[in-house]
Amino acid sequence: MGSVLFEISISHRDRLNISVLSVRCPSCESNDDRVIDSRSCEEGSAIRRRRECTQCLNRFTTFERIDDYVCTIEKRSGSREAFSRDKIIAGVLAAAKNRPVELHQIEELASEIEESIRELNQPVSSQAIGVRVLEKLREIDDVASVRFSSVYNDFSDASDFEREVDLLSRE
Repeated sequence: MGSVLFEISISHRDRLNISVLSVRCPSCESNDDRVIDSRSCEEGSAIRRRRECTQCLNRFTTFERIDDYVCTIEKRSGSREAFSRDKIIAGVLAAAKNRPVELHQIEELASEIEESIRELNQPVSSQAIGVRVLEKLREIDDVASVRFSSVYNDFSDASDFEREVDLLSRE
């Protein structure tokens, strides 16, 4: 994946201004590209840009999202950190490996969870997020949800898997 450098500033009215300084080509890592196409996506909350590297002519896609409220997550350890949509996507991708789950389904799941957290407008526990991910993942793929649950709930033996499968069977 290419990396992106951002310039972030907060105005006197607490408005967050983000501008993209440069986008690195995922192929040759050049910082010189041009935008071929821009479209609104995710119901207007993001902009999808199709880019072309001027060095190697590789085409790639970037997304720009407005991030006006930083959601705070309360970890089990008591520490706090900013919400990371990418962590949800990475966790679900790992759980859904070799399963018939499409990337757009995972991105939609992450977007729905992010939106529900933002609507609360207050810190959320990591446990609550894990439960939400599990609920949404069960709607998509049972096997992926059991895999996710095994990591999220720190399964220690086969009886934990049996209990989880039993819960799925009842639903």
